[in-house]
Amino acid sequence: MLSVYSSLLFYGPMLFCFCFFTSTFTMLPAKYRSVLVLFTAFWFYASFSHGSGFRHSTILDPHGKYHLKWRFDRGTITFEIEVETTGYVGFGLSPNGAMALSDIVIGGVTDGRPYLQDYFADAKRKVHRDVQQNYRLEYGRENNTHTVLAFSRDLLTCDTNDKDITESTVRVIWAYHSDDVGPSGPMYHGVNRGRKSMRLLDPGSKVNITSGTDFFNLQNINVPVPYKDTTYWCQIFQIQEVQQKHHIIRIEPLIQRGHENLVHHILLYQCDSNLNESELGASHECYHPNMPDSFLTCETIVFAWAIGGEGFTYPPHVGLSIGTAIDPVYVLMEVHYDNPALQQGVVDSSGLRLFYTPELRQYDAGVIETGVWVSLYHMLPPGMQEYVSEGHCTRECLQESLGQEMPNGVRVFAVLMHAHLAGRAIRTRHFREQEELQPLSHDEEFDFNFQEFQLLKEERLLLPGDHLITECKYTTKGRQNMTWGGLTTRDEMCLSYLLYYPRVNLARCESLPEITGQLKFIGVKEIQAPVTTWPFMIKSPKKYSNLSFIEAMDKYRWSKKRGKSFNEMVLQLPMNVRCSKWGQDEWSIQGTLVSPPEVKSEVKPPSVVCRSASEPHSGVVLLFTLCLTYSVVQASIIGMFNNGTSTIENIAEILKQTTV
Repeated sequence: MLSVYSSLLFYGPMLFCFCFFTSTFTMLPAKYRSVLVLFTAFWFYASFSHGSGFRHSTILDPHGKYHLKWRFDRGTITFEIEVETTGYVGFGLSPNGAMALSDIVIGGVTDGRPYLQDYFADAKRKVHRDVQQNYRLEYGRENNTHTVLAFSRDLLTCDTNDKDITESTVRVIWAYHSDDVGPSGPMYHGVNRGRKSMRLLDPGSKVNITSGTDFFNLQNINVPVPYKDTTYWCQIFQIQEVQQKHHIIRIEPLIQRGHENLVHHILLYQCDSNLNESELGASHECYHPNMPDSFLTCETIVFAWAIGGEGFTYPPHVGLSIGTAIDPVYVLMEVHYDNPALQQGVVDSSGLRLFYTPELRQYDAGVIETGVWVSLYHMLPPGMQEYVSEGHCTRECLQESLGQEMPNGVRVFAVLMHAHLAGRAIRTRHFREQEELQPLSHDEEFDFNFQEFQLLKEERLLLPGDHLITECKYTTKGRQNMTWGGLTTRDEMCLSYLLYYPRVNLARCESLPEITGQLKFIGVKEIQAPVTTWPFMIKSPKKYSNLSFIEAMDKYRWSKKRGKSFNEMVLQLPMNVRCSKWGQDEWSIQGTLVSPPEVKSEVKPPSVVCRSASEPHSGVVLLFTLCLTYSVVQASIIGMFNNGTSTIENIAEILKQTTV
């Protein structure tokens, strides 16, 4: 049933307008009543049109039967769900996409009366009604085919049975049934259920495709996906030819239907502009001994998309430039196919769609890859509940590159954080003069199956001499051997892709922990020289003799205690700097060894302030404000009419000052 509280919040403002109109109408002379009608109608529209819509929306199920809309402010989020059923509907937030330990709300409409209950699931997936009901029913309705429910809650409820809603990834779970909730509780939903990862507090960006906008596709055609768990497939394309400079303003994935879990990520690299046109259409497995030599000229990352992403729209003042001498003419599209089930006979035609316009934006966008340089020197011991890796975009690299090209700095507007299956959380930390600033981006609930560019709420200035750390937290619990940095999804990465402007000649800003210290930890004394094989071989001690360093690391008897000590040691090791320009050029700092920065102060997470049950909700405060405003405005308008000073301008001024 709609609570008295929710009824007041929903119908109170309407009642306010009605009371204002009727009481003031009877007090005014007849000749002024038409003006009052116009004024009240205008007030009603101004008061309720703003913020009443839902800015965000998505479809949760593959058949289009479960629609979700939402909006949020600093402390509250409101949802509206529309589901093709006349029974109950369920909505929840899960720590991992499963039912266990989920925060759930179940509702519906019975005999024209909406109902809503707050539930939670225990570790054994049994559903219990939450003693602390933190979801508030706003309204509900039903017709012959669909049920609509709107409800709200605080972002942070401080209820142990609820899941906080933050800027991190949220696993939304959903379900519905043809019958309403009965006396014994909700019936089992069967196959009418699912999950979807999303960022509920993402500021989002408006997709504005104007009449002057066109598009072109970069798309694989009938690629035979190899019979193995991981494949990187590459093909060279020519960018759409234009006679003058244009800006790409949006990029969308074109994922073949049914291949949503097969295509894990797509990267675009800029190739050498002197590439022979005969290389166009060259298609082959990437990182393969027999791949075309032309692939080696494609080094600069232009764009990145990863699984779960729904496309990216550039801010209105920024675009990806094409058509000038330094812009990409040829690009290599790298598609990562993840095929752990070893499906045979799979043929794929996925790719990207790029929207471009001659209406130029103010700035050209660039992208910088930061984090841990992908290498076998990045290693994670087995059996760890938590292991932390750090990839540094060093102050030395940013001082040299930005200092020469953009002394006033660049502005970062979006970040894509990337890891593989062991990844659990990622932060892109930002330091200036040994002081930590707020992170550029963070995701404490990282989902391997949902990786997309995160548009920042506010652009961030990156200056010469700043320092970035991409911090990745992993769990290797259940793994028996080392996890290595590498390309497959069973290997690991720790990367952040920064979208920024204005564009400078910096493509990669990364680091890699020095290998000698890691080998000393397990007791390696000497390696075989000269190094003629990769991975290189161990010479002593005897127990590791003639083993590769990979085999030696796996042979070492790891424990949780040793893994923790290893982690602490690695984070203090000197690191190799990677500081690359576009193409195959490098800044002079590349290849040098530097130490981790000394940090004087670190950013602490904000304290959580819980609103007590007796504290009035913001909606109640709003209703009280409306009532107070009612008295003030009514007195002002009647006074104007009685004094003969009433004009549309006077009324508009009152409206401007008092409309909430």
